[in-house]
Amino acid sequence: MAESTVREDVTSLRQRVLGIDREIPLLDGTRVTYVNLDNAASTPPLLDVIEALERFMPFYASVHRGTGFKSRLSTEAYDRAHAIVAAFFGANPQTHAVAFGKNTTEAINKLSYRLPVNDGQVVISTQMEHHSDDLPWRRLGPVVHVRATADGRLDEDDFDRQLERYAGRIALVAVSGASNVTGFIQPIHRLARKAHQAGSGILVDAAQLAAHRAIDMRPDDDPEHLDFLAVSAHKMYAPYGTGALIGPRDLFLASPPEYRGGGTIDVVTLDDVVWAGLPDREEAGSPNVVGAVALAAALQTLTRVGMQTIANHEASLVRYALERLREVPGVTIYGDSDPAHAGERVGVIPFNLEGHSHFEVAAILGYEGGIGVRSGCFCAHPYVIHLLGVSGDETAAWRRQILAGDKTEMPGMVRASFGCYNNTDDVDRMVEMLQCIARGEVQGTYQVDKATGEYTPTGHVEDLDAYFAL
Repeated sequence: MAESTVREDVTSLRQRVLGIDREIPLLDGTRVTYVNLDNAASTPPLLDVIEALERFMPFYASVHRGTGFKSRLSTEAYDRAHAIVAAFFGANPQTHAVAFGKNTTEAINKLSYRLPVNDGQVVISTQMEHHSDDLPWRRLGPVVHVRATADGRLDEDDFDRQLERYAGRIALVAVSGASNVTGFIQPIHRLARKAHQAGSGILVDAAQLAAHRAIDMRPDDDPEHLDFLAVSAHKMYAPYGTGALIGPRDLFLASPPEYRGGGTIDVVTLDDVVWAGLPDREEAGSPNVVGAVALAAALQTLTRVGMQTIANHEASLVRYALERLREVPGVTIYGDSDPAHAGERVGVIPFNLEGHSHFEVAAILGYEGGIGVRSGCFCAHPYVIHLLGVSGDETAAWRRQILAGDKTEMPGMVRASFGCYNNTDDVDRMVEMLQCIARGEVQGTYQVDKATGEYTPTGHVEDLDAYFAL
């Protein structure tokens, strides 16, 4: 695809992001257009999604079993949203089901309650995982964490060793599609083939991958097919509180649902229960119909733009950002800092600035630059500690300090993360502000809250109610 075509398509998409031109106040009293570089946490909604909801909401009603027109229409929209999600990820609706929930975290927890795990079995995960693809598995029994290399990539040799060691005793292989810390993209289909050869299925936590790269779950007879996929709408330009778990219908039908109540049954007597079919049995209570419609609308827009178009644009943006960050004295970039490898990652860049706490840098970028980033460990403590090279003794001291209520020395990083709508002007704003911090050209005097580790300008009073209040 020609570069000019990519620029034209993405420029058009930028104009379809809600709030892209919103001005916010700075510490000095001036106002600037907000720059959102915190997309790995949540993305803003697309106007296409807002417009779809504006058309839908006058007809919104309860779904399933309602006989009124609005209920019939809402049911059709909700059911169609399941089909759109399945199609977007290449899932076969005859063999796989889409279950909506709150987010990726709930989707993975759902699977942890439904996955049959026998005594002696293990779950194989990695050192790179978000806590949501680690902690749910620990409830089931031993979790084997495949090591990361020094620069933060998956140690695939160790992955192979663990598969060989536990072959025949693996309940599941659970891996992230892309790291929310370094942006590294996992070879998910190659890992799937290896997992299947070892007698296991594979779950891909696609929270960080789905908005940036096309994902095809592939047919069940493909050795590299994905068994389970978990995604969040709020990272895919539809932040209205829904997520989805896609997995084999047979697994869900093999046991009762973990949440039980309205909507999950066909027949109930005082002595017996007959559970409903799919996806109803997996979506207890009144579902988030609006969230499902929003996710479907977002996926339709991403399909029209093209995931390869988005990937090309974001790779170009990451390349530019890595080159520009080299101009900032004292910046350390974690993971792979080579611009030539920009296409091997999603748009996530973690860094630190020498002489400054990651909490402090993030605060100054926000209060004085109008730039939203994130700081800390990004719900991936073991991985971040590994990347920072924090020793065992240092980790123990940090843990004791936090348990005593003091997070001021908490290790971490600053994370800039891009969406499909960000551009080089956004990168320039961040780099220029980082250069000011490095030179000591900071307007405010900042104080740290020991309980959170976060910095705020001394004496600054922020009138948030002037912008929004309930």
